[in-house]
Amino acid sequence: MEKTRKKIHYAWWVLLGLSIMVGLGKGAVNNSAGLFLPGVSSDLGIGMGQLTLYLSISSVATMIMLPIGGKMMAKYDTKYLLTAAIILQAGAFAGFGLMTSVWGWYILAIPLAVGGVIITVIAGPVLINSWFKKSKGLALGVMGASVGVIGAIVQPIVANLIATRGWSTSYIIVGLAVIILVVPIIFLLIRKSPEEKGLIPYDTEKRKNTSDENKIDDSKHGITLKDAKKSIPFYMLLLFFFFITSIASFTIHIPTFLKNKGYSVEFAGNLMAFYMLGVLLGALLLGYLSDKIGTKTTSILGMALGIVSVLILLFFTDFPLLLNIAGILFGFMGAAIGTLAPMLTTTLFGNKEYSQIYATASMGLAVAGIIALPAYGFMYDAFGSYTISLYAILIMLFLNIVAILVAFKSKQQLVDKGLWN
Repeated sequence: MEKTRKKIHYAWWVLLGLSIMVGLGKGAVNNSAGLFLPGVSSDLGIGMGQLTLYLSISSVATMIMLPIGGKMMAKYDTKYLLTAAIILQAGAFAGFGLMTSVWGWYILAIPLAVGGVIITVIAGPVLINSWFKKSKGLALGVMGASVGVIGAIVQPIVANLIATRGWSTSYIIVGLAVIILVVPIIFLLIRKSPEEKGLIPYDTEKRKNTSDENKIDDSKHGITLKDAKKSIPFYMLLLFFFFITSIASFTIHIPTFLKNKGYSVEFAGNLMAFYMLGVLLGALLLGYLSDKIGTKTTSILGMALGIVSVLILLFFTDFPLLLNIAGILFGFMGAAIGTLAPMLTTTLFGNKEYSQIYATASMGLAVAGIIALPAYGFMYDAFGSYTISLYAILIMLFLNIVAILVAFKSKQQLVDKGLWN
């Protein structure tokens, strides 16, 4: 008989806390923002373009905050930093409910982005990279999947709140509820590193006959931000962030694309449900495969699935079943932002200054948020269809494959120069 039953490694409790925190930060705050727009636009008597300008302001603030947030994650106590971040993000969201002028959205977009950068972009990948050794991809996949699940649960609740209580009260309820739920989770479950609990990263202890020196593992090995920023792999990673976020941004235009192809609103709604299923499956599958067959192969496979989905949207729109399959496969592109991008960062640059490198490369994400959404809209206005946009997405998918291949080939040069240590 075993003397004791093996305890659950604390890394899994950290992952649970991150999944709830990021899930609520994205699903209840970021992803529900669109539900409020029609009512706000109507009641304030302003156009949708004028109102949604706050999203562009938020994207600019995100781009500025990303490198700063990465340094803050490395320097400050995680519990207090995350608490301040969720209060900024969800507090600003609640503050929208008190605004009577569009300027309120423009001003609060800044704290919304500052807190959101840390909660929804940086914290998850950085802490998972610290707590997990061999199973980083799986952990990222679980976190990404939980975001989809929590979002799917929260969205109809928020929609019902707006319908019954109005947008103003609903903003306040959602924002305060997220703060009340997330702050205790941060203090109860989330820790910066295994050292805080007297542990080593998950999977490290599975090695037998391992010296103390090796038990420290390679968690501090890698390339510095200074050296990374001078390298080809860094700029390839920056392009990957930009392209994958630009690709996933097309999601908001899919209902309009289907309408132009003669499909009903109900069909579009069902296809978007398949898209969310794809995000869920993609997060789990891409994360799992990254651990099993490597990040490079998994990333290329992910882009190949994206190519298949776009080809269906271009040439097989008369087949509803194929369109639903395309919706699932396109969901993998949304999942890739939270799984493949962080895995590529740690594979290419190691863990020495992971948080700073990941946060800096994530500026590609912010730039895509500023450019891609209006670009698709302008192309639709100019050409009366999304055909040109889909061809642009197809090109970006191929360019991502090229970027991945170039990045991994150039990584060896960094190792040969002795920059990886």
